[in-house]
Amino acid sequence: MKLRNLKYILVALLLVSAINVMAQQKREFRGAWIQTVNGQFQGLSKETMQNTLTYQLDELQKDGVNAIIFQVRPECDALYNSALEPWSRFLTGTQGKNPGWDPLAWMIRECHKRGMEIHAWINPYRAKTKGTKELANTHVCIQHPDRYFEYDGQYILNPGLKENREFICKVAADIVQRYNVDGFHIDDYFYPYPVAGLDIPDRALYEDNTNGFKTIEDWRRDNVNVFIKQLHETIQNIKPWVKFGVSPFGIYRNKKSDPVNGSETNGLQNYDQLYADVLLWVNNGWIDYCVPQIYWEIGNKAADYATLIKWWNRYCGGRPLFIGEDIERTAKYPDPKNPNSHQMAAKFRLHDQMQNVQGTVLWYAKAAVDNVGNYGTQLRQNYWRKPALQPSMEFITKKAPAKVKKVKPVWTSDGYTLFWTAPKGKGWETEAVKYVVYRFANGEKINTENASNIVAITTDTYYSLPYDNGKTKYTYVVTALNRIHNESPVVKKKVKL
Repeated sequence: MKLRNLKYILVALLLVSAINVMAQQKREFRGAWIQTVNGQFQGLSKETMQNTLTYQLDELQKDGVNAIIFQVRPECDALYNSALEPWSRFLTGTQGKNPGWDPLAWMIRECHKRGMEIHAWINPYRAKTKGTKELANTHVCIQHPDRYFEYDGQYILNPGLKENREFICKVAADIVQRYNVDGFHIDDYFYPYPVAGLDIPDRALYEDNTNGFKTIEDWRRDNVNVFIKQLHETIQNIKPWVKFGVSPFGIYRNKKSDPVNGSETNGLQNYDQLYADVLLWVNNGWIDYCVPQIYWEIGNKAADYATLIKWWNRYCGGRPLFIGEDIERTAKYPDPKNPNSHQMAAKFRLHDQMQNVQGTVLWYAKAAVDNVGNYGTQLRQNYWRKPALQPSMEFITKKAPAKVKKVKPVWTSDGYTLFWTAPKGKGWETEAVKYVVYRFANGEKINTENASNIVAITTDTYYSLPYDNGKTKYTYVVTALNRIHNESPVVKKKVKL
C-alpha cells in the first residue's frame, strides 16, 4: 500500500471517529423512566427489589443518566408511605398491604448519592388499571364512588369534578412537602385514550354545568387546563425549586385538524382526543419542562420521528424541551440512510440540530440497562461520556451561590485530594447543594463552557486527584450549584500531578 493512500485512510478513520463521538453538552437533561405499573417489581422482597434497583441505577449512572423519573402512583395508590392512598399492589401484589419499607425515600437517597435528580412520577386520573381485581378500602374510588367513571375496564377520576382536582393536588402537595424530590412528573393519561364504540360517560355532568362552553370538547380541555395550572401552583407554593414536568403523547394536532399549528402526521391527537392543550401550558408557563413521547421511528408513515421532533422544536421552545425516546423501537428499525445501522445515531444527530431540544428521557430504563441494540454502550462511549449539568431554568430564579472557599490540595490517607469549603447562602436560591470540578492543562485557557473539561459533578466538598508523578501541572476549577443548577463564579487552583 502506498504511503499516500495510507495517509488518506488514516484521515478518513479520524473523521469517522470524530463523527461517532458526539460533542458533549454542558447542560443536558439525561433522564430515564423507571416504571412500576408493568409489574417488574411486584411480589419482590425488599432486598430483591433494592438489589434490582441498585443494579439499574449503577448501570444508568455509567450510561451518563443524570435524572430518574420514578413511578410512585400508578392508580391512585402509593409506592411511598401515604396517609391519603393505599400501598400499591405493584409492590406486594395486594393493594393496601404494607411492604415494610418506603421505596420513594430509598430511591431519593440512592439517586442523590449518585448525583442524579429524582422526579416523582404520578398518573393523576387513572384510578384502576385493567389488571387490578380488588381495591383497598382506603382507595378513593371506594371512599367516593361518585367521583370516577368506568372506561374500557379502567376507573378514571372524573376530570370535570373540582373535588378530584383538589384531591390530586393534595396528593402532590403531600409528596413534595415530605420528600426531597427534585421534580414532579405526570404522564400522558388525561382523559382516557379513546376506544372505538365507547363514549366517555360525562355528558350529564357537562350538561349540568357547562361553565359557558358550547361544546363538551372545549369543556373537557378546560377541566384539564385548570388542573395543570392548579397543580403547578401547588408545587411552586411549597417548594419553588421542584420542577413540574409533563410527558404528553407525541402528536399535538394533525395538520388536517389544524392547518396552522398541526404537524404533517395522521394519528391520535393530544388536543382532540386526550383533551390536553400542551402548547397552552407551555406558553402560559404552567409547566417547567415538556417531554413529548416521540416513540416512532424515522420514516413512520403516520408519525415520522423527524417530522415530529422538528415540530416540537418549533412550537414548544417556551419551556425546556426534552424528547422521550423509545429504545426498543429505535433499535428495531434501520437508519433509512444507513441500512447497516439502527436509528440511534440518526436520532441523536437530529437532537443536535434542534435549537430548543435540551435533553432526552429514555423509555424505558430497563431497556438501557439491558443494553438493547447496544444503546447503553453507545451512551457511555459516545453520547454521554462526560457529566452534564441540568438545563438552565432561570425563569424559576436567576440567583446562584457565591464562590466556594479555601480550595486546597491535601495529602490524605486516601491519596491526594482537592478540598474546598461551601459558600454561605441565604435561602435555597443561594445555597450550594452540588459542585462542578473542571480540569485544564497547564497554560490552557479557562473555559467552563467547554463540557469536555468537566471531571465531576458531586455533592461532596472534595475530589480525589489522579496523582501520577508530581511533574505535570494542571489547573482545577471548582464552582457551586444551587438546586436548579445555577452556577457560581469560578475558583481556580493549580496543582502538580
